[in-house]
Amino acid sequence: MPLLTLRKIKLGFGGPLLLDGVDLQIEPGERVCLVGRNGTGKSTLLHILSGELIPDEGDVVRSEGLVVARLGQEVPMGVDSDVFDVVAGGLGAQGALLTEYHEVSHRLAASGGEALLQRLQSVQERLEAEGGWQLNQRVETALSKLSLDGDAAFGELSGGLKRRVMLARALVTEPDLLLLDEPTNHLDIDAIRWLEEFLSGFSGALLFITHDRAFLQRLATRIVELDRGQLTSWPGDYATYLRRKSEALEAEARQQANFDKKLAREEAWIRQGIKARRTRNEGRVRGLQELRKERQGRRERVGTARIQLDDAERSGKIVTEVENVSHGYQGHTLIRDFTTTIFRGDRIGLIGPNGVGKTTLLKILLGELQPDQGQVKPGTRLEVAYFDQYRAQLDETATVIDNVGEGRDMVTVGGQSRHVMSYLQDFLFAPQRCRSPVSTLSGGERNRLLLAKLFLKPANVLVMDEPTNDLDVETLELLEERLYEFSGTLLLVSHDRAFLDNVVTSTLVFEGDGRIGEYVGGYEEWLRQRKTPKRVEKRPAPTAKPHPAGQEKTDSRKLSYKEQRQLDALPQRIEELEGQIDAIHHEMADPDFYRAPNQHIAETKARLEALEDELSDAYRQWESLESA
Repeated sequence: MPLLTLRKIKLGFGGPLLLDGVDLQIEPGERVCLVGRNGTGKSTLLHILSGELIPDEGDVVRSEGLVVARLGQEVPMGVDSDVFDVVAGGLGAQGALLTEYHEVSHRLAASGGEALLQRLQSVQERLEAEGGWQLNQRVETALSKLSLDGDAAFGELSGGLKRRVMLARALVTEPDLLLLDEPTNHLDIDAIRWLEEFLSGFSGALLFITHDRAFLQRLATRIVELDRGQLTSWPGDYATYLRRKSEALEAEARQQANFDKKLAREEAWIRQGIKARRTRNEGRVRGLQELRKERQGRRERVGTARIQLDDAERSGKIVTEVENVSHGYQGHTLIRDFTTTIFRGDRIGLIGPNGVGKTTLLKILLGELQPDQGQVKPGTRLEVAYFDQYRAQLDETATVIDNVGEGRDMVTVGGQSRHVMSYLQDFLFAPQRCRSPVSTLSGGERNRLLLAKLFLKPANVLVMDEPTNDLDVETLELLEERLYEFSGTLLLVSHDRAFLDNVVTSTLVFEGDGRIGEYVGGYEEWLRQRKTPKRVEKRPAPTAKPHPAGQEKTDSRKLSYKEQRQLDALPQRIEELEGQIDAIHHEMADPDFYRAPNQHIAETKARLEALEDELSDAYRQWESLESA
């Protein structure tokens, strides 16, 4: 039996309907990802599912006793409670009683007093009368599962931990259906991976919105797309959705082209003049009128942003040289003994937890910040364009058009003069939106505006600090293409693993205690390399001389017969292990998996962990034998 069903739901706020007669059914245990362009109404749909918003038309049918919890995009500001109180707040009035008990007991432990003791006894009696002790256990269990300190001050936590607290607040209600709106926003990679693991073991149904393609691919068992007011369901993972969606769009384009040809023929017929009017078929006239109505009612797909990068004059071969750099803040070492050389054309990703020092390293590399120790030698002819994750370059009080045009009607793009309004339409800003103040823009619109402002400046060094937050997948993929085509040097800070894999050629990874490791490739390559004791060295400068032909490494040796047999057998063994791991992942992606006995679930997860460890050992052995 479905947990929740939507039938013929309609909702709009002026203009085209956001939801135009949509149907949706959510089954127990499934993990559904809701996708669609920014502004299409995804968050609005979540509000309807949670019961916070009533649709204009249609029915919302919930199974008896259904418990729904929603985690929104934004973390609440100005909360001065401790973590226990924030989590207990998810239980409503009974949660408020728990919060009172928690507060009074702490005050009593700190200062004592007869009045506090009497108040505590009163609260205990009310808790016992309302079954509150079971709810207290639920709060403690949620805190334990999510590794949270109930006594910590919520306002002093990092953004990632705050989102974890809000997740605990949602989970304490023991929901049958959990709704998550962009849960990975502003989380670092470690926090995202933790969230993936946690949600993959969640026994209830899950419906989430995300632009993180790796997160989507890992969790979703079904994808539902909201496009032009309509919902379409696509069973399977993200890769399957992309393939089938592309086929559907091609079929739609052919159908619309045939329709437009038919309409054009009928319009030509009706205008043939006196002869046509004498022989006019009234049925054909009515058919033409229906065709006109159908064409007028067609909702076109939201356009795709058109992003163009202007290359400046080529920089020198060396962009920056860093030697034995160390830097700290308030006695805490952020960077320790770091040495590297960045060459023209490098595309480098920076990976590390929030607050570890990635932005600080960027400023040192660019010469904007002097390190405590070491030397930094910037290259020549550097033209730097900087994307700031905090969007400080935007004037909140000015309009969209003034932020880009800066008082001018025309801007130069690709060596050609264009009207600023036309240029902003490339970034999906409608004419009326161009005159809106920045303070009214959504997160995705702000990011697109900053990209529009940034890409007006010719550059040979592009620095992007978290550019992917709030962008929809289509814009992300287009940005990836443009960055890949960029002939200059790219320094990229991002927690989007797919974005890193598709754009960068090497990574700088903060590995703790101020140490920074340097690896070839993107995120997945770093994961593979860090499992082995041997780090892949940075490739030599373009001027480095190759080894003379036929010259062997001085430390090479011939493998023994046994070692050669092991090396020959490893590829097949690795393939077998990867196949077994894929099969378990496929099994765990099935919603029915989590309805199995707990012992079977635990044994399957343990088996998966053992196989992954064995695969890591096989890769390590393979690399060791190949490099011998």
